[in-house]
Amino acid sequence: MTTREQSVATGRNPVPTGRSVAAPRAGAEIDPPADAGAPPAPDAHAGPDAPSAPDADARPAPGVGAPHRLAQHRAARLVFAAKAAYYRLRYPRLRLGRDVQIRGRIRLRRGVRVSIGDRTRINKLVRFAGPGEVRVGADCLLNATWIGCWTTVVVGDRCLLSDCQLVDNTFHNLDPDRRHDPPLPATRAPIELAANVWVGAGALVMKGVRIGRDSVVGAGTVVRADVPPRVVVIGNPQQIVKRFDD
Repeated sequence: MTTREQSVATGRNPVPTGRSVAAPRAGAEIDPPADAGAPPAPDAHAGPDAPSAPDADARPAPGVGAPHRLAQHRAARLVFAAKAAYYRLRYPRLRLGRDVQIRGRIRLRRGVRVSIGDRTRINKLVRFAGPGEVRVGADCLLNATWIGCWTTVVVGDRCLLSDCQLVDNTFHNLDPDRRHDPPLPATRAPIELAANVWVGAGALVMKGVRIGRDSVVGAGTVVRADVPPRVVVIGNPQQIVKRFDD
């Protein structure tokens, strides 16, 4: 059969090369066209709102991974509970509230007594030292914080403490003639942080300081005097740079 006869039989136009096309041998495999497995081209008349073919890589329906997430949550709670039990045994003077998350480590030295409120999170290494008492409220975050306590240090609920230092003791007498004598009671005074206080990285809160509710202590600040509520302080000596009520 000639090329023209084949085109008539199949309804196709002849190949415009001027050469005849050889028919495939009997039993030979015929390769599919290059676009045989490709998705159909979009219909130019379908419009922008026309439905498209389903995507094989589409995300699963919401809720499919819920059992896995629930298992992870339960496993995390078991880990936190195990770490809390370990630290209670290691430090008899440590009291932990409900659902405290010890993601890092805790270290107590010199007989300090520490209580940590419900749902507070401990990141990295958080250290407490001294013969005094530290009380940390609920829903706080302590991130590599160091607290030296010879009297009392109180941290209110929902406080954020970065890798800062709270020290209620200057350890030495200020008077030059008595500087090498045993420290007098004047070298120590309690520290108190009200609720929702944020102390930035590298800050130092010294003895006898009270920081008011909602206030922020900027990174590297040395706090030597009381801080009123709802302000931002920075620098050494500290200075107020913002008031939230203005």
